[in-house]
Amino acid sequence: MPVKHIATGEIHKGDEGERTGCGFNTNDVPSQWINTKEKITCRKKGCKS
Repeated sequence: MPVKHIATGEIHKGDEGERTGCGFNTNDVPSQWINTKEKITCRKKGCKS
């Protein structure tokens, strides 16, 4: 399930409480991440679909 970074609005591959496809740890600041059904917008390796 995609996860959204609230501050930037960017959608990453991954789940809240884990790592994104491009390596962000969503546990570092969990209040900044939410699960979403929106399309992935991150263009970094690991998230790109």
